[in-house]
Amino acid sequence: MLYNLGMFLLNSAIKIAAPFNPKAKLWCKGREHLLEKIETAMLSVKGRVVWFHCASLGEFEQGRQLIEDWKKRHENDTIVLTFYSPSGYEMRKDYKGADFVYYLPLDSSSNAQRFVKALNPKYAFFIKYEYWNNYLRELKNNGTKTYLVSAIFRKNDLFFKSYGNFHRSMLLYFDNLFVQNEESKQLLSTIGINNVNVFGDTRFDRVYNIISQTRKLEKIEAFAEGKEVFICGSSWPKDDEIVVSLIEKYKDISFIIVPHEIGEAKIVALVEKISKLGRECVRYSKCEKIENYRSSSVVVVDVIGILSSIYKYGRYGYIGGGFGVGIHNTLEAATFGLPLIFGSNYKRFDEAVSLVKLGSAQPINGFEEASKWLETMRKDKELYEKLSKKSAEFVEKNIGATSKIFNFIEE
Repeated sequence: MLYNLGMFLLNSAIKIAAPFNPKAKLWCKGREHLLEKIETAMLSVKGRVVWFHCASLGEFEQGRQLIEDWKKRHENDTIVLTFYSPSGYEMRKDYKGADFVYYLPLDSSSNAQRFVKALNPKYAFFIKYEYWNNYLRELKNNGTKTYLVSAIFRKNDLFFKSYGNFHRSMLLYFDNLFVQNEESKQLLSTIGINNVNVFGDTRFDRVYNIISQTRKLEKIEAFAEGKEVFICGSSWPKDDEIVVSLIEKYKDISFIIVPHEIGEAKIVALVEKISKLGRECVRYSKCEKIENYRSSSVVVVDVIGILSSIYKYGRYGYIGGGFGVGIHNTLEAATFGLPLIFGSNYKRFDEAVSLVKLGSAQPINGFEEASKWLETMRKDKELYEKLSKKSAEFVEKNIGATSKIFNFIEE
């Protein structure tokens, strides 16, 4: 009862915010008459339906290899992909790996009943962090095999609190939980959840495949040719400050900055700041002349969706977000053998912790530490090669989660 009230209040709050908040507006607009559209579309579907749900873009990338491998193995199955957030849906609404891509309707009892009845899925996969009580209950009642993929649990999660009964009850709806590590399995056992398998993180499979699937970026390739390139991916303002200081100090290094937010005002300000340092800077979306990239020493990438292909052109990597809510994807850079630095908020990400332990990544608190690290990487070629190799090997050694999931389901 309280949960459903919470869903109602959430829906009301987002509707109130919609006129003033672009994301809230997209959230509401994307759900207008949504169930009617889904019910109509499903009438023409023949055969099995398999449902994959992701909160946002990050979770999608985590589950992407599973989705695409499923379609290869079961080409006659209908794949339905849903997102909770606009950032995920708007980026992947035209994704060719799924037959249908939708927002997830609000988790009310009636919505969940209509949605599950319309799809009647044979299998449902929730990626990493998604727990929606009404949907999980309806899937159980429908006889749908339901799995949580690449989940990770920590002792301070609500599931393990004395007042976490409701959250614990949601876990009982899953037929199996595929977790990333032994710690998660052990924690779940303390609350009586034992239908758990340690299969690792499916993101490793995805990023490992990136090596063979990266796009050739002619402009970036022209820029990087013959240069020592430092790449800053998914940067936030604090990260930009540090990198701009590095740009000012290291005139003989070329830089590629890929901001997390690409609002016009922010990009213009960043380009102006770099240009004032006397560095020739090009803006990716505004410059098509290859010769301009060859003559420039800084590129600001203001488009979405090419970062994973950019890393292969770099020698050093900086992962943004570590001075805010947490760092972004380290694995895309690591798979190309880039030694990495990032801000101090990284400990919630097991792969980042592992890279730090290996020495292939180093947390920093500001410009001075970033500069010192860069000096070391440049001077000690043997150390650089050693850490670069460790980064790439770390990804390669952790692939296989997707295959383990298929083996479990199909055995």
